[in-house]
Amino acid sequence: MTKFPYDRYAKDYLKEVLSLLGKVETEQEVPGETRQIDVWFAPSPQPTVSPDVLGVLGRFAASLCLIEPFRMAVKPRQIRSCMGKLIDVCARIENEAERNKTRIEDSELPFLWILSPTASTALLDGFKATPDEANWLQGIYFLGRYERTAIVAIHKLPEIPSTLWLRLLGKNKIQERAIKEFRNLPATHPLKTNVLLVLSNLQATLQAKKRLQESERTLIMELSPLLIQWREESLQQGLQQGLQQGLQQGVLRERRTTIESFLKARFGSIDEQLSSIVEPLLQLAPDEFSLLLLELSRAELLARFGKQSPT
Repeated sequence: MTKFPYDRYAKDYLKEVLSLLGKVETEQEVPGETRQIDVWFAPSPQPTVSPDVLGVLGRFAASLCLIEPFRMAVKPRQIRSCMGKLIDVCARIENEAERNKTRIEDSELPFLWILSPTASTALLDGFKATPDEANWLQGIYFLGRYERTAIVAIHKLPEIPSTLWLRLLGKNKIQERAIKEFRNLPATHPLKTNVLLVLSNLQATLQAKKRLQESERTLIMELSPLLIQWREESLQQGLQQGLQQGLQQGVLRERRTTIESFLKARFGSIDEQLSSIVEPLLQLAPDEFSLLLLELSRAELLARFGKQSPT
């Protein structure tokens, strides 16, 4: 999968929307391997919202599953790699069941959903991936029954409300139209604020890049009206309610998001050491911490703002 920022966006996005339905883990390591599962999901018996809220993605989340999102069109070797992870996980589950002398049905094993912005006919034919339009929508292609794998070609999904949460992981015009649809959702939608936060992080990360592709500039422009509207509505709501403390917390949250986005953009992820410098940086003015985050190395940032070890 393409490296940061889009892989981070996809994982954060899926974690936010699926966390209302069950347990979500990202970057889970495959035992004995250096590979990682992008998203591991286990449904909750008592989800916070109905799976119907997520449409087709909610159907994916009806049972234990692995989700592997790709920013660029998935390649055969990448599909094989994803299937290798699934095989390892299934083997681990079956071996554990055998040790415990319990029986596990094939239907209880995790299912692999591979999300790709596009998928060619040649690729689908090569894996003998076929649609099941009697039970699923166009754009979802299933491998053999025992392979427990499906390829989702996001560009072929019908542009209807039930596919919105998948199309937000699409590319170019598909994603742009999905963002416009998302913008029209009511402010009371249970997922709107969570997804807006993820989109805000993505925008901040892209803006921090030194060189932007044309598609990235377009995405920033597409996100800007949505995020400006959200911030203005949040501010207006806070003013109407007279919650000055809430507004201050909102400012701090936005600054925290900006700082974390800078750290992720520069260093790929935020480990425990980098997490420790977020609070000290929050005490600085935005123009000051932005300059420091751009100019100082990791070692310099930790030396200046990190917690000092007791002597």
